[in-house]
Amino acid sequence: MKGNGRKMIPEIKRKEIKTDRLNISYFEKGDPSKELLVLIHGNTSSNLFYLQTIEDLCDDFYVLAPDLRGYGLSEKLSIDASQGLKVWSEDIRSFFKALNINKKPHLLGWSMGGGVVMQYAIDYPGEAASIILINPLSPFGYSGTKDEKGTSNNDYFSGTGAGSVNPAFVEALKNKVRDTSNPFSAATVLKSYFAPEYKIAPEWEEIFVDSMLLMGIGDDFYPGDFVPCSAWPFTAPGTKGIANAMSPKYVNLSSLIDISPKPPILWFRGAKDVIVSDTCMLDIGYLGKLGFVPGWPGDEVYPAHPMVSQTRYVLEKYKENGGTYEEYVFEDAGHGPHVEKPEEFKNKLTSFIKSI
Repeated sequence: MKGNGRKMIPEIKRKEIKTDRLNISYFEKGDPSKELLVLIHGNTSSNLFYLQTIEDLCDDFYVLAPDLRGYGLSEKLSIDASQGLKVWSEDIRSFFKALNINKKPHLLGWSMGGGVVMQYAIDYPGEAASIILINPLSPFGYSGTKDEKGTSNNDYFSGTGAGSVNPAFVEALKNKVRDTSNPFSAATVLKSYFAPEYKIAPEWEEIFVDSMLLMGIGDDFYPGDFVPCSAWPFTAPGTKGIANAMSPKYVNLSSLIDISPKPPILWFRGAKDVIVSDTCMLDIGYLGKLGFVPGWPGDEVYPAHPMVSQTRYVLEKYKENGGTYEEYVFEDAGHGPHVEKPEEFKNKLTSFIKSI
């Protein structure tokens, strides 16, 4: 074990299981007789981002943290983007079946993983003890919609999916570039995951960059394929790969408001998040408004995507329909408050689950 300036980096044995869909690599720690907590990671990451979280929570919970298809050390099978987030939520379903899980899990999803968790709850109502979202993907996907109700900017869903991903970043991932002098390297992009004042210990930075570089690259994985279209910015999502599976063409989780029974929801949000926000530095609409993408047609045609507002809108409807949710904001954290504020995160999560 290595020192990281805060505490030792946990050594958690990695496991693998063959499901009826794919081979899934996962971490497991804790007493199986305790409440089950399942951690689902986000895009351009893996379960390695949960190492400290697992260690912090394993005394109170039985913790499972799988690598999603296309990420980490799980089997690299192609991603059918036309399924949207179901490509992953059905994998999680197969994971539970293979492990013979017979208790309701508390489902925690970070970023894209938050969308996967919501999709699972929609498809299998009554099977989640609670839902915990960390800076989740909007219920209406990533980019390309104009209001809190998720109205599409146009019929092409232009500017969403693989065509809006910076090719320099993809190339750096493909070539496993680690040099921080490269503005598109994994090590450089990693800094945007956290608030500016958060300093990543070198040992953890190495682990997180390793995690990012394990992601599958190409049309079947990240970012996927795309097609030209006549609406700005003149690309539309294809049918394969990770970025397309998050496009509003294939993602609409608003039916979460209708599920029954309704598990309690805890929504963690970092106030300094620049990856999932109403002013997101990866959203083509916001980048166009800032002048980084030429030809932006204006707010009436292609506004910034109101990601946080959309999540709040759906969760408020969930509450109006008889559910409960709590929004917990980390004022000094970015996209990864479980990494940036581990003690505060642990205390709030533990008290939330124990109050159910």
